[in-house]
Amino acid sequence: MKIALDAMGSDNAPAVEVEGALQAVEDYGCEIVLVGDENRIKEEFDKRNVRSEKLTIKHASEVIEMDEPAAISVRRKRNSSIVVGLDLLKKDQADAFVSAGNTGAVVCAATLSLRLLPGIERPGIAIAMPTLEGTSLIIDVGANISSKPIHLLQYGIMADAYSRYILHKTNPTVGLLSVGEEETKGTDFTKETHTLLSESKLNFIGNIEGRDIYTGKADIILCDGFVGNVILKISESVAGTIMKLLKQEIRSSLIATVGAALSRSAFSVLKKKMDYSEYGGAPLLGVDGRCIISHGSSTPKAIKNALKFAKEFVTQQVNKHIVEELESY
Repeated sequence: MKIALDAMGSDNAPAVEVEGALQAVEDYGCEIVLVGDENRIKEEFDKRNVRSEKLTIKHASEVIEMDEPAAISVRRKRNSSIVVGLDLLKKDQADAFVSAGNTGAVVCAATLSLRLLPGIERPGIAIAMPTLEGTSLIIDVGANISSKPIHLLQYGIMADAYSRYILHKTNPTVGLLSVGEEETKGTDFTKETHTLLSESKLNFIGNIEGRDIYTGKADIILCDGFVGNVILKISESVAGTIMKLLKQEIRSSLIATVGAALSRSAFSVLKKKMDYSEYGGAPLLGVDGRCIISHGSSTPKAIKNALKFAKEFVTQQVNKHIVEELESY
């Protein structure tokens, strides 16, 4: 098992990536190739006295910054850490690729370099969200903002395979995000998608509304990338705001401070469930390779968990199962 890691992707690269990779090697035993500026990565190695044979470096002299246009940057910066890392995957010199860099660039480069799985027209980013019932998978959260009904059907098929083999759900339920539960509600796009899903082999339970996202009503939630990305960004903001408001109220009085101390274990559990670093990253489903996209503000823990999920993605042969399900259609 060898995983290519974009060492220049996160906001605090490459320190975060090196530390996360080191933890992953110790915990999971996989080999990791850090792709990026060799001198800067070696500096981080020296700080940590890294001598592991399972950590190697692949030099890439360029970085695609977060604010750069994806398609143009991928074509111009052929020696960027994203392009070079995906090239390792394409040439079978790595089994998976992880990046906390420019999401649009990763999607674009992966689609151009690796191509798509047979039968897939658009890739989708799937992200695990905490709910009252455990975890739900939302797809798409930003890979494709101009979706067609057939794309959402394909998202459902891919998410079904991922949920079965990675999240270990035997018969995951699938819900279509709309403005009402009735199949007559929504736009022409959602109505046509509803028809396709109803005729599929998926465990489709119909439309769900925004209020159902965190109740766990559906194991898989389907939406276009525009809506999904808005949900993701709002969720991040709400989670951060709740934690800040709690801290403000706790500090406002002695009684609240004492109560918080007595409830510390409950707060710890809540924080863990809301912590994105526990989930590591989001798989880019649909490309003919194994790609995990992490948050730009990833911590070493988030990078470590992203590498863990990448390893599971390979071990469980998720893409093979996706293709098998697509062939049945």
